[in-house]
Amino acid sequence: MEVGFLGLGIMGKAMASRLLKHGFRVTVWNRTLSKCEELVEQGASIGETPALVVKKCKYTIAMLSDPAAALSVVFDKDGVLEQISEGKGYIDMSTVDAETSSKISEAIIKKGGSFLEAPVSGSKKPAEDGQLIILSAGDKALYEVILPVFDVLGKKSFFLGEVGKGARMKLVVNMIMGSMMNALSEGLCLADKSGLSPQTLLDVLDLGACSNPMFKLKGPAMIESKYPPAFPLKHQQKDMRLALCLGDEHAVSMPIAAASNEAFKKARSHGLGDLDFSAVYEIVKGTAPSGNAA
Repeated sequence: MEVGFLGLGIMGKAMASRLLKHGFRVTVWNRTLSKCEELVEQGASIGETPALVVKKCKYTIAMLSDPAAALSVVFDKDGVLEQISEGKGYIDMSTVDAETSSKISEAIIKKGGSFLEAPVSGSKKPAEDGQLIILSAGDKALYEVILPVFDVLGKKSFFLGEVGKGARMKLVVNMIMGSMMNALSEGLCLADKSGLSPQTLLDVLDLGACSNPMFKLKGPAMIESKYPPAFPLKHQQKDMRLALCLGDEHAVSMPIAAASNEAFKKARSHGLGDLDFSAVYEIVKGTAPSGNAA
């Protein structure tokens, strides 16, 4: 199977690379085309615009940073809409709000194409290892056709129904994750300030009901103030903001998520946006450097 792949950020690059390693023919595009070179060395072809990728490939996947980027790739000059047509499928794996996903879906279907939203739960390492959780919604037939791709990229794929449900599920998941990261940061800080070992706290948590892979993976690096960006903090804050908007839409009170969002915003204002989202710990500790928003 040949697929197009739009967007080679931390996640997109890992996902496209995995497809190449598993025998898929992949044509890639990125706004900065030089980022395609490493994938070309692995066997990918380059499409100079999103339109040219869609023209070449029956199925095209997008993995983009935010709603603005997702809309731009579809609707701008040389975008997806210029070449999408009957028989072609577009799979958007970006994390966006349901309104953005629906707008893209309507435009794709109007041109005769089929659309599937498929945001993922997981960061860089799960993407590299094919351990993502894929949250699909939209065209069921396209979902069934693209399952061989999802089986390489993820450990489990869900089909949730009509367009919008995948986007909403991803926002709920990331809202919970962001709130948990703030709770862990406060716990590590409180342990340290009260004369306890933060590492011992992690050991205790790992043996109890609070045990989870995120604490086990992120905690030791947080203690050492190391934040290689598996999932950039600026993207976590974007997801918190979108989740809070979803809460407003349905009149759901979310004070914990709102407080967590403020911590992530403060971290961005201190220039931590390009670090891993666990760098919010620096804000809780009060050791974040002054800096520009990122």
